[in-house]
Amino acid sequence: MTDLTQLGVRACLAGLQAGDFSSLELTQALLQRIDALEPQIHAFLTLTPEKALAAAKNADKLRASQPDDLPPLTGLPLAVKDVLCLEGVRTTCGSKILENFIPPFTATAVQRLLDAGVVPLGKTNTDEFAMGSSTENSAYGPSRNPWNTGRVPGGSSGGSAAAVAARMTPAAFGTDTGGSVRQPCSFCGATGIKPTYGRTSRYGLVAYGSSLDTVGMIARNVADVATLFQHMAGFDPLDATSVQLPVPEYTLPESDSLKGLRVGVPEEYFIEGIQPEVEERVRAAIAQLEAQGATAIPIHLPHTEYALPVYYLIAPAEASANLARYDGIRFGPRLGEDNNLWSLFTETRGRLFGPEVKRRIMLGTYALSAGYYDAYYGKAQKVRTLIKRDFDLAFEQVDVIAAPVAPTTAFKFGQHTDDPLAMYLEDVFTLPANLAGVPGLAFPVGPDSDGMPVGMQLMGPHFREDLLFQVGHAYQLATPWHENWPE
Repeated sequence: MTDLTQLGVRACLAGLQAGDFSSLELTQALLQRIDALEPQIHAFLTLTPEKALAAAKNADKLRASQPDDLPPLTGLPLAVKDVLCLEGVRTTCGSKILENFIPPFTATAVQRLLDAGVVPLGKTNTDEFAMGSSTENSAYGPSRNPWNTGRVPGGSSGGSAAAVAARMTPAAFGTDTGGSVRQPCSFCGATGIKPTYGRTSRYGLVAYGSSLDTVGMIARNVADVATLFQHMAGFDPLDATSVQLPVPEYTLPESDSLKGLRVGVPEEYFIEGIQPEVEERVRAAIAQLEAQGATAIPIHLPHTEYALPVYYLIAPAEASANLARYDGIRFGPRLGEDNNLWSLFTETRGRLFGPEVKRRIMLGTYALSAGYYDAYYGKAQKVRTLIKRDFDLAFEQVDVIAAPVAPTTAFKFGQHTDDPLAMYLEDVFTLPANLAGVPGLAFPVGPDSDGMPVGMQLMGPHFREDLLFQVGHAYQLATPWHENWPE
């Protein structure tokens, strides 16, 4: 019998439709694989086997009783990043301050896929409040890269990417505030979408940087990502930043031809210090796009160099405001003396927030403080406008922009622990898309000499996820890299 854990989203749906296996059999196979591999990988923070098996049994009953009127994803298992609320299931955000938080509602993006018939396997590991690039900031211990367990899976959606790469799930939710879908996909050899800001609902996503947060999807190939994204995207009246635009049909080409496509290649993304093999692989992938009929056009995004300092002023400032609610009164445990407000605040936040969260709260509070607001946060917002303008001008010349996802492949545990700036530099190629609000698609383009995956990202105009899916799928029709997985 086929190993059901090796099947991607579309293959699972086709097998379920054909009656080759049941949702219960598929779910049990994945839960068994999770049990076997989880001690090594630690991709999950909370497993929901009872919920998953009950949902799978219900899906099978539905398929038997009304086969012609089924929700489109009936019986498909997937995992949810632990910064997205799932009613009745512990949602920790990788933090001790929310260790026992059980939300009374479900995030809209998750609910839409539940309504479409998916089976929730559990909640995946994340850097605390999605602040990090390696999952080393999780209060519950890091996830490990299935390609080499001595290396990080990326972050902050490291648990989701590791779970997909280790064949624990066909797909998993991720979130991307500064690269947190794309960078783990690059490190783990997965494919993932960071949508246009406003294309997917943020309702039920625990906020980090409200003007930057997006909810995305990680799977094994572009076709699988597009299949799921079709059902989770769209306007949500519960989210004030959700954009009221129709969601197109994400149809994918049957041919790998890219004739007429203009691919922008920004020289600012091929900088000194990039791992040579990363540049080689990405340039080879661009050459492959040209071989399929595309035209590569050198372009400039001149304000790219400012993206890192701009992001690390805006995101921590928003985090400082968003995380003020975790004070021992409104959320989380209460430490300190009950009759001393200052003690309650300092003890609760001081002992239950991790060092990276504290660092970003302090950075953000300083940037927003009297006398510094205009010099730091206000100036950063002005430069953010210039970064967005760079993309707007570039998309007058080209259809998509191709670039590396990260300057290196997955690094070893502890390599950047004592050097926050080195860790922040891992996001140097992903931050601009978040600041500009444009969509980005990450996918593997081959291994380095150590066998670790290298990822490339395609960025497109606002709300043109359909174009990114078409180009990425055409590339994957012509190449094998998305089919390579760790033993």
